[in-house]
Amino acid sequence: MGRLVALARSCHPLPALAVTVVTTALAVTTGRSPGGLVAVAAAVLAGQLSVGWLNDLLDADRDAHVGRPDKPVASGAVSRKLVAVATIAAALAAVLLSLLSGVDATLVHVVMLCSAWAYDFGLKATAFSVVPYAVSFGLLPVFVTLGGPGGQWAPAWLVAAAAVLGSAAHFANVIPDLEDDAATGVRGLPHRIGKDASAAVAAALAVITGVVLALGPPGPVTTAGLVAVPLSVLVLVIGRVRGRRPGSRANFNALLAVAVVDVALLIFTGGVAL
Repeated sequence: MGRLVALARSCHPLPALAVTVVTTALAVTTGRSPGGLVAVAAAVLAGQLSVGWLNDLLDADRDAHVGRPDKPVASGAVSRKLVAVATIAAALAAVLLSLLSGVDATLVHVVMLCSAWAYDFGLKATAFSVVPYAVSFGLLPVFVTLGGPGGQWAPAWLVAAAAVLGSAAHFANVIPDLEDDAATGVRGLPHRIGKDASAAVAAALAVITGVVLALGPPGPVTTAGLVAVPLSVLVLVIGRVRGRRPGSRANFNALLAVAVVDVALLIFTGGVAL
């Protein structure tokens, strides 16, 4: 039981569940049947599990070097062989489960996963580290719409918004680990521009996401769009001011709050358009 718990902890459970819930919520707006929704959730979750496990597996030596007790593979709480087997099984399951949404949707999901795996295999340590996030997140709406009742490609503004939001997530997600990464030779784009610049880029991208979601759909701007953008700016300004105190996480928490607003707007505007 201890090994299973450690295995679950090593898959990056919170991000995996978050991406699965958001994708499934977007699929609800397309009119998918209950069975179709289960297929989407299962395929996306399996894919996210494979990405999370692969990440911890490949980073095990680096995590051990900096003494990360929160990393089960690095600490030896779960064997690398078990994680490797789980990674392969999850990847195969993701592809097979995607077929329930059709061949086109499956091909898109494979591209998304290859992009995410490329990040794990080394792109994370290059100046192009943000690219896999932009590609994989940007194609999420496409996977949903191609497998939906209409079998259509997602509108360009929705793809762009998802890609920008994914890019914001990359900068925000890496900020807490910049020092550990630097100690083990990982120099992605956030590492190259520094902590303050990364926080600023993440904030700007989060606001841009809201603007695209507010202005992208055809027709007049919705009330939700009119409220979301200025609200996001206000939250980020408050976070920036409060974040000046030593040890404060207000800036990072503000980014998370804006991301939640963007996700809600993504689901709402995506549903209106689809």
